[in-house]
Amino acid sequence: MSKKEKTIEHVRQENEQPVLLRMENIEKTFPGVKALDKVNLTVKAGTVHALMGENGAGKSTLMKCLFGVYSKDSGKIFLEGKEINFKNSREALENGVAMVHQELNQALKRNVMDNVWLGRFPTVAKGIPITSEKKMYQATKEIFEKLEINVDPKTVMSRMPVSQRQMVEIAKAVSYNSKIIVFDEPTSSLTEEEVEHLFKIIRMLRDQGCGIIYISHKMAEILRISDEVTIMRDGKWITTREAAGLTTDEIIKHMVGRELTNLYPPKTNEIGDVLLDVKELTALCSKLRDVSFSARRGEILGVAGLDGSGRTELLENIFGVATRKSGKLFLDGKQIRNRNSRESIKNGFALLTEERRATGIFSILNIRENATISSLKKCRFGPFLSKQKMKKSTDWCIESMRIKTPNQETKIRSLSGGNQQKVILGRWLLTEPTVLLLDEPTRGIDVGAKYEIYELIINLAAKGKTVIMVSSEMAELLGVCDRILVMSGGRLAGEVNAATTSQEEIMALAAKYA
Repeated sequence: MSKKEKTIEHVRQENEQPVLLRMENIEKTFPGVKALDKVNLTVKAGTVHALMGENGAGKSTLMKCLFGVYSKDSGKIFLEGKEINFKNSREALENGVAMVHQELNQALKRNVMDNVWLGRFPTVAKGIPITSEKKMYQATKEIFEKLEINVDPKTVMSRMPVSQRQMVEIAKAVSYNSKIIVFDEPTSSLTEEEVEHLFKIIRMLRDQGCGIIYISHKMAEILRISDEVTIMRDGKWITTREAAGLTTDEIIKHMVGRELTNLYPPKTNEIGDVLLDVKELTALCSKLRDVSFSARRGEILGVAGLDGSGRTELLENIFGVATRKSGKLFLDGKQIRNRNSRESIKNGFALLTEERRATGIFSILNIRENATISSLKKCRFGPFLSKQKMKKSTDWCIESMRIKTPNQETKIRSLSGGNQQKVILGRWLLTEPTVLLLDEPTRGIDVGAKYEIYELIINLAAKGKTVIMVSSEMAELLGVCDRILVMSGGRLAGEVNAATTSQEEIMALAAKYA
């Protein structure tokens, strides 16, 4: 059979696939905002259905209504023709609907197999409520071998990088023999090699007849992995199209409701004298060693590298939240210590961390409290905190960062992931930092919001600030940064000019000590 005939055959089979999931006229309202307004979604067996939209468009809310995390206000959900209304996530899992959340919620003190089988531990025998470690280990190994995941089931979760923890979560979803699996921003913390592995798993699941719902802001991924694409905007269904007939420009236009001609803003920053000098920085508790570089006023300095290369550890050691074994820091020619976050903030440093749920947001607090928590000194009235000053600072955050929220009293956990990220970035901008350290600043953020964050970064650099930015997206580093440091195996493998380098040169350096 020729390649063309195979393609026609695949399309014919796909068109004959039965409908697995149908969501009709789903509505959901939170205090002050209508999150979903008569949204429809149809997913066929053996297909990958992408769900796209800006942050706050309602994608995750729709999936949480399916998964039983939220109770929908109105509408109907059908699974294999039968109307369902899951009361909680356990009920959803038991009925063949699994979800790999963007923000991982795992028992980090327990090992891998405990996390995979949490709430359904295999027992030594039927009717005997004693957990069989042997059965659990063997079952985990079998799933990992099937998915080609190279992780020891006895490894404690906290000792693994985010990317491996993500793979464990995917294995857990597969272990339920699910009919529908929702992937919410699954590649936000994965390297290119790990993305290829994930796509291999998704194709395997698709070929077994699973319906895959794939949420991502990465256009190239969507067009590559998906069969159909549904686009949402402001809580409403906009369109559903076959992926094969879509272009990136069309997706962006449907998502943001306007043309977006440039992905990156024009560079307006001018590079000045050296502001920060890092000399032979070596970490105590990671493999980061002998890293030396300088960063200038008005410069956007990128940090590239594979997962585990030491990118995050570099920022954490500069900011003082990881223990430094040796090395010196100089700011404007004067040696500084940065022994902890308090001292670093006093010295004009700010750090936006990679994992916003674990180390960024205070989920039980509202937006105002989250936005002002690092700049409370500016909100004082004598010995007391001024609510008026806090409100004014938060108003600036909401307006300048274009945060979608009903009001300042809204709990930050109820915002979309992208809007949470904007609050955290606004929090650090309120401290008026001299050196801004950003670890994956646009992780899980849509293309329109990314552009706004790029503008903020460039504007800060234009004011003479120094920005050091870690990113897994090579195009982002090339589009925003002036210079790029490349980390490999905990060491600085080299530095390149962003205007003249190539992705191939960066990848070659990234593999130097790996």
